[in-house]
Amino acid sequence: MVAYAFAAGATFLKFVIPLVVVIAAVMWFLRRVWFYRDPVRVPPAEEGTILAPADGKVVYIKPFQNGEVVAAKLGQPIPIQEIMKAPGRSDRGWILGIYMSPLDVHFNYAPISARVEEMVHTQAKVNLPMVDLWEYIRLTYLRRAVDLFSHRYRLVNERLTVFLEGEGLKMAMVEIADKFVNKINSFITPDQAVARGQKVSFIERGSQVDLVIFNEDIEFTVQVGQQVYGARTVVARYRPASGVGH
Repeated sequence: MVAYAFAAGATFLKFVIPLVVVIAAVMWFLRRVWFYRDPVRVPPAEEGTILAPADGKVVYIKPFQNGEVVAAKLGQPIPIQEIMKAPGRSDRGWILGIYMSPLDVHFNYAPISARVEEMVHTQAKVNLPMVDLWEYIRLTYLRRAVDLFSHRYRLVNERLTVFLEGEGLKMAMVEIADKFVNKINSFITPDQAVARGQKVSFIERGSQVDLVIFNEDIEFTVQVGQQVYGARTVVARYRPASGVGH
């Protein structure tokens, strides 16, 4: 009986040990190689378009008025200024949220050609988890959208808000850190000119980018739940003004 149990245990280990090794190798590859990949992105040359600032799922597209956007789950408005941790450039416009899972490219890109008007970094005492386990599974592996607009992390986690002005349009990229994010690496400085599709930052691990557009006359070309790709996917159209911010 003892010999049988020993043989069964040995057989079990023959299957388990290779499986553990394979899983560990896959996790190492995802964290150390795949996660840091830097694919070549060629932005479309269509005028009057706004590009996705990041890879990921569109988790909300919401209008704001009087400097506030309504959160249906909370039953109350949220000031845009609280999301950006900085004064807005208009009290009307739109906010689009893109959740970046660990499987997405984590570089961020300029959505338009513009001048970097201002950069506001807001540190946090502690970063809250952006999603719970089920939300993480739905977003990362099932590739299904989850409405994350009412989550507390949106207001308290570390963020870098980059204000852009160009082509008669003003907007802000709000890069929001997740619980396990090490830091937000920025490649740009205030008053710098950036080209549409240019890499502007890199965010470690799971995170989110909100695009705040200070203009109501916007036609969105994506919808909630859609997968978008930074510097490649056109997320909206607008009527461009003559000249480019510089």
